[in-house]
Formats: sequence, structure tokens, C-alpha cells
Amino acid sequence: MQVETVLMLFCVWLRSQAGNLQTEQVRTTDSPIYKRSPDLTKNPMTKSEQLLRIDDHDFTMRPAFGGPPIPVGVDVQVESIDTISEVDMDFTMTLYLRHYWKDERLSFPSNNNQSMTFDSRLVKKIWVPDMFFVHSKRSFIHDTTTDNVMLRVYPDGNVLYSLRVTVTAMCNMDLSRFPLDTQTCSLEIESYAYTDDDLMLYWKKGNESLNTDDRISLSQFLIQKFHTTTKLAFYSSTGWYNRLYIHFTLRRHIFFFLLQTYFPATLMVMLSWVSFWIDRRAVPARVPLGITTVLTMSTIITGVNASMPRVSYIKAVDIYLWVSFVFVFLSVIEYAAVNYLSTVQERKERKLRERLPCTCGIGNPDEMMIDPQITGYGSMDVNTTGNYGMPENGGRQERILAQVALNDPQITGQVKASRGYVNIWIDTHAIDKYSRVVFPGAYILFNIIYWSIYS
Repeated sequence: MQVETVLMLFCVWLRSQAGNLQTEQVRTTDSPIYKRSPDLTKNPMTKSEQLLRIDDHDFTMRPAFGGPPIPVGVDVQVESIDTISEVDMDFTMTLYLRHYWKDERLSFPSNNNQSMTFDSRLVKKIWVPDMFFVHSKRSFIHDTTTDNVMLRVYPDGNVLYSLRVTVTAMCNMDLSRFPLDTQTCSLEIESYAYTDDDLMLYWKKGNESLNTDDRISLSQFLIQKFHTTTKLAFYSSTGWYNRLYIHFTLRRHIFFFLLQTYFPATLMVMLSWVSFWIDRRAVPARVPLGITTVLTMSTIITGVNASMPRVSYIKAVDIYLWVSFVFVFLSVIEYAAVNYLSTVQERKERKLRERLPCTCGIGNPDEMMIDPQITGYGSMDVNTTGNYGMPENGGRQERILAQVALNDPQITGQVKASRGYVNIWIDTHAIDKYSRVVFPGAYILFNIIYWSIYS
């Protein structure tokens, strides 16, 4: 009996101690020293989200779902055109892409009609147009120092969504007139998921929706103009989509190619003409000159084609270089023809010497050949008549032997009996003489036609 009484008293004491401890804890919490401020980072909803009623709507659906298509206006500020590649057939552009639409779900009360601006964190929680670049190879949104994204919401629900993008897109180039060409490239913007039944994409201010930086410049091109267009694109499996186009026209600067390609090729062709003024007997001089110009033209053609795409058609620069190569090659062929005809003429002259009665009725053949009264030429050795074209007398020396024979009355009858005797003398100097005029004249005519067509 006494034990039960003791246990009851002990339980009462424990209960009283627990009540006193709870009272002290409440007093300590109410104290201004120990009172903690609420953790705002753990608050599931900020004030801006409460004002825009983010959780009250389903932003996975477009505005006015089930109704007419939502108009989305677009304007673009082109910051720079970074690169244009003929080899890859593409261009890289950095731009500010801005979208305008109205979403009444984001309207909020405001006394001064002041808008609210947000960064990329709120963009992930609301509906935004799903734009993409058609025929793009690479694209990204700049993220230094933070994501270059801006969202501005007005009290009536109008929204401005802007982002800074760099995109590399395809550009189909026609290089048939390269490097005297003009190229037109296009950047195409389209909604990925929403057809024209759900989203109507348009340029907000027509051509004025496209603005460019005045400092944009390219090393190889002159930017002639920018303009915009709008078209419908059809996909067999999904339907019709609104597509916006940014067109820009580029004209290539020609001066670089004049210095690097056209002038060297022209100089090589002119250098090949020097061989026409070199004695045809100077084989060590004429042959290396022709080979050097041919190899140099081959190097120029290879260098130009190495930096160009392997297209299946002929470019304007190819026409100029290959015609120049043909002129250089023909100058080598011209010397081969001169050398061959000279050899043939030497053989015929040897046969003629054997037929001439040089000692029959001629006291001293050597003196007769040297006598100017008989030959009509200055002093020379008879043995030099087989050499074609001494520099000081040109082609006249080639006919000395024939004129000596004609001045001798004893052999004139033999010459008359064989008319071919005089006709076998061919002045091979004439080939070089004609080449000095024909080659430059033909090349000048080619240049006139070429530049009149392509310039």
C-alpha cells in the first residue's frame, strides 16, 4: 500500500516538472533575443509570383487555348555577322531576338502602369513561344555573366521576351561567278510545335523590325542590304507553319583576289612571251623559262582550289586561270614547233649543199659567198649558212646559199629546172614574229571579253 502511494506521488512530480519545462521553452521563444526571422529561401512563392498568379494557371498551354491563334510579333537587332564560309556554305550571326505577345494570365493591378522585368528564372515557369532557326547548324544563348535573357511583363498582360543568340546557319551559295559574285543568305525563324492554327508569327513593324549595327563590316564582303519576308512552310506530317526570313545581300570585294590571283596569273602569261624574243638556238634559256611559267600557273590554280569547295561547275576564276595556263602552255608548244621546223630546214639545207656544184666554174666558193656584190650581204663564213638566224641579220641569212646559186650563170639553169630548189627555204623566224603579235593580242581580247561579262 505504501509502495503504490510512493509511485503515485513520483508520477505527479514528473508531470509538474514537464509542465514547468514547456513553460520556460515558450517564454524563451517569445523573447526578442531568441526570435528567428522566417527563411525566405524556403518560401515556395515569391511576391512577384503571387502578383502574377503563377500557380493559378496552367502555363503549359498557350494563351487563349482553343480560341483563335495567338499573334506573336518579332523584331531583330543584328549585332554582328561573324564569319561567312564558302567551304562550309554557312554564316555565323549574333543577334537580339525579341518576341511580343499578350497573355492575360500574367496581367496584374498597377496604379502607375509600370512594367516588371525578370531574368531567365521566371521564363521557365510561364509560356513562351518555341522559336527555332530553320537550317541552323549550331546556336546558343549567351550566358556571360548570366543568361542573356530578359522578360518584361506589363500590367495589361503584354509580354516582351528578348534573348541574345549566336547562330550558324546554312547559306546556299552560287559560286559560278566567284570571285566576282554576289551572294544572298537567309536566316529563317519558325515555331517548332505550333502551326498557324495556334500561333501567328509576324514581323512587328515590317522591314523596320530588322535593325543592324552601323559598325558591321566584313573583310571579304560588302553588305548591300537587309530585308525581311514572311512565308508559310508546309510539312506533310504536321501542317502549315509561319516562317520569318531575314535576307541579307553580300557583294565580294575583288581587290584581294586581283592581288593574289589575277595579277600573278597575268604576269606569268606575259613572262612566257619573253621567249619569243630569245634566239631559238638558245635552248637552255627558252625551255626553263617555259617550264617555270607552266609550273607557277599550276601552283596558283592549286592554291585557289584548295580554299574553295569542290563544286561540280566551273567558276569564273577557273576560266581565267585555265585560259592563262593554256596561253603559257602554248608558248612552250610554240618553241617546240620552231625548233622542229628549224631541224627540218637544216636537213633540207644539207641535202641542197650536196646537190650544189660549188666547185664547178667557181674559182673560190668561199670568196663568192663573202662578196657583198654577189650575195648582197655582209661578210660571213659559208659554214654559218646552216645556222638559222644570227641575231644581227635575222632570217635573211637563211637564203644566202640560194641567192649565191642564183647569181652563178652556170647553175642557174639547174635551179630553173628544179623550182622546188628555191621553195624549200622556210623562214622559221616568222613563227616567233607572228607569236609576238598574236599571243598578246589574243590575251588582251580574252581579258576584254572576260571582264565585260563578269564585272
